Amino acid sequence: MTEKSDVVSRTFHALVESADKKFARVRDLPSYGRGQQSNQQHQLQKVFKAYMRLWKFQQENRSRLVESGLNRWEIGEIASRIGQLYFNQYMRTSEARLLVEAYVFYDAILNRRYFEGAKVRDLGVRLKELRFYARFLLVSLILNRTDTVKLLVERFRALVDESKANFPETNFKEWRLVVQEIVRFMKVDTSFMNARPLRYCTMFDSYSASLPYVAKFHTKKVLKFQDALLTSYHRNEVKFAELTLDTYRMLQCLEWEPSRASYQKRPAELKENGPSIDHSAASGLIDINFDADMTDPTLPQNPRKAVLYRPSVTHLLAVIATICEELPSESVMLIYLSASGKAGHSSVSQMESFGGSKKSSKNDVVSRMSYKKTSSIPECLINGKRESNDYYDDYLWFGPRGNGGSNTLYPGDIIPFTRRPLFLIIDSDNSHAFKVLHGAERGEAAALLLSPLRPALKDLSTSDNTKDGSQFTFFLTAPLQAFCHIVGLSSSDIDAEVYNGAENILSSAFSEWEVILCKSTTIELVWAQVLSKPFLRRLILRFIFCRAVLCVFCPLEDSEQYLPVCLPHLPNYVSPMSDVVQSAVLRLANHLRVADRFHFDDDK
Repeated sequence: MTEKSDVVSRTFHALVESADKKFARVRDLPSYGRGQQSNQQHQLQKVFKAYMRLWKFQQENRSRLVESGLNRWEIGEIASRIGQLYFNQYMRTSEARLLVEAYVFYDAILNRRYFEGAKVRDLGVRLKELRFYARFLLVSLILNRTDTVKLLVERFRALVDESKANFPETNFKEWRLVVQEIVRFMKVDTSFMNARPLRYCTMFDSYSASLPYVAKFHTKKVLKFQDALLTSYHRNEVKFAELTLDTYRMLQCLEWEPSRASYQKRPAELKENGPSIDHSAASGLIDINFDADMTDPTLPQNPRKAVLYRPSVTHLLAVIATICEELPSESVMLIYLSASGKAGHSSVSQMESFGGSKKSSKNDVVSRMSYKKTSSIPECLINGKRESNDYYDDYLWFGPRGNGGSNTLYPGDIIPFTRRPLFLIIDSDNSHAFKVLHGAERGEAAALLLSPLRPALKDLSTSDNTKDGSQFTFFLTAPLQAFCHIVGLSSSDIDAEVYNGAENILSSAFSEWEVILCKSTTIELVWAQVLSKPFLRRLILRFIFCRAVLCVFCPLEDSEQYLPVCLPHLPNYVSPMSDVVQSAVLRLANHLRVADRFHFDDDK
């Protein structure tokens, strides 16, 4: 090694050390809150500048670095760090462009085979490669790059098997579990390969017939929607890394589907001084465009989402408090909580499934589904009073097996945060315990969407709802897939043309219901003030659909346990038994030839 190469090598490693130190300072920054945003942005800029310097230096001095022993995996590790920075920042801001940038870097590492060819006995390098695959899988999963995920799963599985053979003294049990997690996740998530995106897509979710009514809709108060908190805690729930299936679906449901242009992968390699690039030597020609605009100018910003993985109750409440404290004025916060209402049990362990249904008489249907006002109002309010203990009788369970108040979230724990507008979604076998929040708010009336206490399942052999995620969340995020699921239809049972026709029926119904809600003079202000917000309006429409479907699908006995509840009540025009709602469900059922599995009114 020449003296000049030695200087170049020392400079390179000094730059690596400096960048790594800056990276360590920002890696674990909190993924929620706006208060430290400017300070975080300043720190991130310093990190990106450090890596830009490092990247430029290794490009300009590559030949000397190779001469001094630079390995290709070292370039791959730098690119992997940059991808990790982009992904972490996406989780803090929900900026879709950042997620795409992370994908670009990870994809370049894969295609340029940076980690391949490393010394097979170098355990440290092998662990870096395994972490790279796990991170790339998560990014690809959120981006809905199904083909990429399938490719990565196969390579990841092979790499784990090879690692077990080459490093027999090392336990790779955790990595085998990671492989099992992603396989299980993909089995559920790709059950409908011809399904539309979960993200808000203007092509599917904006309806020309109702758009003028939405545009003209006006109420005395309109709230902005910029912040959400998402978390689930169930035993044995489907997950990958720290993203559960339910939070994954809800996360995507609260984002815009980027235009095709913004999802196109930028070239991972820049032109070198010649027509070809040599992949045999250490090379690092990935375009790092640090000054690029990280937003898609054709779409509004995504709401910021704090996604918490199995939080303690104290941590959950601290995050809610931070977001509420920093919530911009005239804004609403969405809180999505999915958890069991029984200590140490999965929410589905108490939930019973039931078999196929048969038609009943009109009188049976009307009598069992007549909506009594008291059915959705806490018992303690029926007599005009409420005891403070009612707020702390029932709870959601956020914890492993065992007992302890630190793992229980009571309805009363949420009350202090109702000084700000809340859009609360509770998905639990004990969700109705949160009815007591209605009328107990401290400043702003809260919008409540509460799941059924039991899922409606056709297959009697299906005793564990966690294998497919929560049914209520499924309806809110992928309503047609959820409909097919409860009647036992899979993608192999439905022709693509028939499925598209079903989507059109559902879109027409949602458009009609949008017009009804926008023209309603009796809609509660809680709903009216968020009706102009696309994400929240779509959740309301899907709730109406979910409630209507379950209304005519659930068993005659104990029907209230199988129905979701909204508080305050939505207008009767969109109740489950209204002509405009039930007729839409009937059209959909007839189209898919499953009407015999429902209890429809014979006059519909």
